[in-house]
Amino acid sequence: MTDEPPAPLIGAGIRRRRRALDLTLAEVAGRSGLSSPFLSQIENDRARPSMRSLQLIADALQTTAVQLLTAAQTPGRVDVVRADADPGLDPAARVRPLVRGHQQMHALEFTGDHDADRAFRHRNDELMYVADGSVEVEAEGRTHHLGRGDTLYLTGGVRHRWRALEEGTRVLLVAVADHIETSVDPRA
Repeated sequence: MTDEPPAPLIGAGIRRRRRALDLTLAEVAGRSGLSSPFLSQIENDRARPSMRSLQLIADALQTTAVQLLTAAQTPGRVDVVRADADPGLDPAARVRPLVRGHQQMHALEFTGDHDADRAFRHRNDELMYVADGSVEVEAEGRTHHLGRGDTLYLTGGVRHRWRALEEGTRVLLVAVADHIETSVDPRA
């Protein structure tokens, strides 16, 4: 017997979100630029999307890739995520969920290149930690260069984008889950 849960099947979560928005596969295909047959294969867990495809689907469904990934698993009290665990995405995705399920916290590990053209704005706070290499982050009109061991904290609502500056860069992103309401400190 193993302590490893099966690889997440993200299709059902994508289908639930699509149906909650009362969208057809064709409408999601039009919004995402992906084909209806490919989306059908993903929803039926016969194909694994790349991280870029998952982001396109998330945008079309007015959510985030993290939310779609977390909807794929039932929360647990103790969950070990092994370094070689199957992330449930295309093996070339270079992103690995570090926390599974619908939790109060999200954590992802990005390795290598990242889509620097994509800007993010999350509802809740996020922490970026550079485990290896270096990155450049644009936030609030400023560029921040981060090296190994550096962190960057972003409060919810801050628009940002980032890119790896060298080969072998590894970034950990930890965020408060979107389904959690955070409040502003009244003393601030």
